[in-house]
Amino acid sequence: MLFLLFRIGNDRYALDALQIAEVLPVVGVKGIPQAPAGVSGIIDYHGSPVPLIDLSQLALGRPARRRLSTRIVLVHYADQKGTKHLLGLLAESATETMRRDTSDFVASGVGNDPAPYLGPVASDEHGMIQWVNIDRLLPPMVRDQLFKQPASAS
Repeated sequence: MLFLLFRIGNDRYALDALQIAEVLPVVGVKGIPQAPAGVSGIIDYHGSPVPLIDLSQLALGRPARRRLSTRIVLVHYADQKGTKHLLGLLAESATETMRRDTSDFVASGVGNDPAPYLGPVASDEHGMIQWVNIDRLLPPMVRDQLFKQPASAS
């Protein structure tokens, strides 16, 4: 299976490449005043607004560092009803991929209820890598706010 690697702080994480629509440079982010924690803003993707989640802000409480290796990773996010939405993830050092068998990832042995998106871990010559479950990334309140259907105009 192919994974995209990225960093949150000094730690490495992986996203399933099958859930990735596109990887973009960080450009054109529109902030949203009083947005929920972790929501960096929105981006314009081919004429449609896409919410942008800052993974560093979500996990560490500080914004992602804007470097050349920081990317917007557009993913297919399934809401509670199974409806797929595009969701942008602001990720540091998102420039490498790796191939690993899913069986290489094992339970970390540490429960983390505040971060249910953190999945099993694998090791390589550079240390540990934790698999991020995209569909468990957003807390229910944030998910409901981001993908709320607007009231129809009369």
